Amino acid sequence: MLDSLTLSYLDKAEWTEQARAHQARADSFTKAHLARRQAHIKHPVFDFLFEYYPVRAAHLKTWHPGLGVRLEEPAPHTTQRFYKLVDETPQHPAGVELDLAAFMERRGSSVRYIHELLSATETNHAQFDCFGLHEWAMAYKSDNLRHDLPLRLGAAETDRVVESHNIKCTHFDAFRFFTEPAIPLNLTVLTREDQPKNDQCGCLHANMDLYKWAAKLGPLIPGDLFLDAFELARDTRILDMEASPYDVRGHGFGAVAIETPEGKAEYVARQRAISERAKPIRARLVYLTSQALAAKLSD
Repeated sequence: MLDSLTLSYLDKAEWTEQARAHQARADSFTKAHLARRQAHIKHPVFDFLFEYYPVRAAHLKTWHPGLGVRLEEPAPHTTQRFYKLVDETPQHPAGVELDLAAFMERRGSSVRYIHELLSATETNHAQFDCFGLHEWAMAYKSDNLRHDLPLRLGAAETDRVVESHNIKCTHFDAFRFFTEPAIPLNLTVLTREDQPKNDQCGCLHANMDLYKWAAKLGPLIPGDLFLDAFELARDTRILDMEASPYDVRGHGFGAVAIETPEGKAEYVARQRAISERAKPIRARLVYLTSQALAAKLSD
């Protein structure tokens, strides 16, 4: 199964140090969230990363070596699904590695979908003129807001901002939360089936979703890549909410006033920076899924 992959090897000292460093980095990302949860305190910005995306803190803390890596000696992974003990070869000592055959049997269709979606997102034309108006469209002419936060400009002015702009959302999982009056204001009617055609690497939500896809790919993805995707999602979420119609300044964040030329310029600059950070993460996910699919086909 792994003949078409380049197999690397980590001795016990190496993988133990990688796992330790992963745990420490994950703790830095999750410590505050776990403390708030224990105290029953909600966070209007960061809870999204653990609620909308169904990833528990324990998932982030679990280190995986990733596809094509063999670990010396039985490691904690040997007790987990999708890992197997392997005999010594002339090139590599005995150890434990991902059971790619078992993984692809269970998750192969998901791997293919994620690969095709992310590959299309890489090549689709990037857009940087949406100005985060998807969040405004979710609040348009509604008394049932998605967040327990005040509107920075009030309801009437929020509606006016929506009506005075062209809504150019390209991400279905944002579009599906538009209020009914906002749906026909979008430049395109989006569907789940057309997501690979519409997702593009300038979109905040498409870049946040790299964290979701990394989580779904599980042990295929090395721990550092999973945490890179989470860190990107966290920083993207901050911009998403600072540029939203909600006022998050009471929680220690800023406000990106996208209704002004200055706010638009700030939004686009930060959006472009996030898009650049997302590129190597997406490229690694595309590469790993392509390797898994190719190895499956060569079996």
